[in-house]
Amino acid sequence: MQGGLRTFLSNGNVIKNAVLQRVRMVNPLLQPIASSRFESVTPARIEEHGFESTTIADIMKDKGKGADGSWLWCTTDDTVYDAVKSMTQNNVGALVVVKPDANKAIAGIITERDYLRKIIVQGRSSKSTKVGDIMTEENKLITVTPNTRVLQAMQLMTDNRIRHIPVIDEKGMIGMVSIGDVVRAVVREHRQEVERLNAFIQGGY
Repeated sequence: MQGGLRTFLSNGNVIKNAVLQRVRMVNPLLQPIASSRFESVTPARIEEHGFESTTIADIMKDKGKGADGSWLWCTTDDTVYDAVKSMTQNNVGALVVVKPDANKAIAGIITERDYLRKIIVQGRSSKSTKVGDIMTEENKLITVTPNTRVLQAMQLMTDNRIRHIPVIDEKGMIGMVSIGDVVRAVVREHRQEVERLNAFIQGGY
């Protein structure tokens, strides 16, 4: 998916360049005007409204509270079997792990990948292994904030080969987004950018 996404984004630049080339070919006399208009207006609009400025907060707002499994959790004392069962029942790929005390402080995160690598591959029993034994601990978590740009989050996930990333603010963890959420946001904004380019060519600006 990540390789396909790079190709998709690369094609976006090809589309943009092709649009400018088409303007110049249709009427060379309009080249200075068209180029100036595109460079002074369109990039500003894209920067302001396009995927380059879309943030994690926008993704969470679109998904709605609770829709992303942010509030699904397990404790460090739960068995891996129960954690994976909860993921399956709720159709999510990761759970927040909290400490088994009254404060429910965040201890880390457990994902499908943890289950595959640390239980299945190693031949361990999910019913006798506790979540705390295989989770990614809080101090090792890679996180983002609501103000993090989507493209930055995507880069973090790609560089660190992770598919889920917690969203943290000054009060603590407020949600979680997946690589699927990020890809959908980029695809949607990319489509809107193409529509803006089409509107520009047709004199919409």
